[in-house]
Amino acid sequence: MRYLVIVEKGPTSYGAYVPDLPGCVAAGETKDEVLSLIREAIELHLEGLKDEGQPTPPPSSTSAVVEVEAT
Repeated sequence: MRYLVIVEKGPTSYGAYVPDLPGCVAAGETKDEVLSLIREAIELHLEGLKDEGQPTPPPSSTSAVVEVEAT
């Protein structure tokens, strides 16, 4: 499965979350680190849902980049 991951740069670290998996988040010092950690978080999240007998949410979020002129 391919889930959309949102990565945000903060003042001192990076954060990531998965819109289709509420509560699935990660934080790391670098972008590479946070991407590795969110991959692990997704796997654990899905495993937890399975263990609880919950369905696996299908990926449904999408993204787009919108260009605007700087003012």
